[in-house]
Amino acid sequence: MAIGARDFIDKLLVEKYAQEKVDNHDEAALTSKVSADDMMSAMNCSANNFRTMLALNNRLTMVCYGVVAKSAKYVCTEEAA
Repeated sequence: MAIGARDFIDKLLVEKYAQEKVDNHDEAALTSKVSADDMMSAMNCSANNFRTMLALNNRLTMVCYGVVAKSAKYVCTEEAA
């Protein structure tokens, strides 16, 4: 995979920003604003909610299959010989 501009717009953008200087390597930019424990807790809550939703969806699907199967009226189309 080549690095660089592939089309005309990319070439223009490279020319425009080639001389820009960025200096954001101070200590405040490198420290996280959110603690790792809070992030893991939020991810755990999200995963538990999704797991619960999947379990409820599966249970609801099974209940709907049962309701449809019980309400079906089966009609014999051939006489038994």
